[in-house]
Amino acid sequence: MPLRTASLTHQIQKNGARLHLAMASRAHSQGADQPASAQEKALLEERRSLKEARAQRQARAKLPKQKAVRLVKEAKLPKAPKAPKAAKEPKKAIKGNKPSRADKLTKKAENLEAAKKATKKSAKT
Repeated sequence: MPLRTASLTHQIQKNGARLHLAMASRAHSQGADQPASAQEKALLEERRSLKEARAQRQARAKLPKQKAVRLVKEAKLPKAPKAPKAAKEPKKAIKGNKPSRADKLTKKAENLEAAKKATKKSAKT
């Protein structure tokens, strides 16, 4: 069943206008003290039913709303454990192969000297 969001106020107003027109025409043609016509009775009954429907809707709106059902998540199956990886060989097997700081500095100084001598070559060569 679709949710109905429109209010009945507009329908009640239309009905009231038609009822007023019917009552005015009866009072104008027959007099105000004459009993209500069938058209007026039908409009009055329709107006009463519209007002009851509006009151029922307003009462229903004040009631607590039904909350949505929480979804229950299904438990996932546990994954199979992976096979352990083979141990890697260390990159530097012996720590002694690493040059010391002093060795690095001497090598750097030698390279600088070689570069200076290389730039001092004569123009003949």
